[in-house]
Amino acid sequence: PLSLCTHRYDAGRDGFIDLMELKLMMEKLGAPQTHLGLKNMIKEVDEDFDSKLSFREFLLIFRKAAAGELQEDSGLHVLARLSEIDVSTEGVKGAKSFFEAKVQAINVSSRFEEEIKAEQEERKKQAEELKQRKAAFKELQSTFK
Repeated sequence: PLSLCTHRYDAGRDGFIDLMELKLMMEKLGAPQTHLGLKNMIKEVDEDFDSKLSFREFLLIFRKAAAGELQEDSGLHVLARLSEIDVSTEGVKGAKSFFEAKVQAINVSSRFEEEIKAEQEERKKQAEELKQRKAAFKELQSTFK
């Protein structure tokens, strides 16, 4: 578990990045991964086998990248490269703020998507009600003919 400040950013509200959140993160970084690719990314640094990334495991990605332990074409290598954060120069704090910012961005975008969905549902409902009102009005008209 992470420090208290991370939990308010996390889409799952749990201080971890799970498969779906990682999927969103990779899409935002412009490097979408397959379901299997995402699973493998997590597996590679998942020390406690809970199928999600803690901040500590997230840091491990950058340690492995710095040590040249990641395959060039692996998702983790892409993540380390695209996130443009150098743990050796920015230290753990830099990585932590990146992790939190990413988790926050994921959360914001999923909230945004939920709002859009809710709006679309509302519009559909209104259109349906309008159709029913028109139908009822037509029925009413036909009784007066």
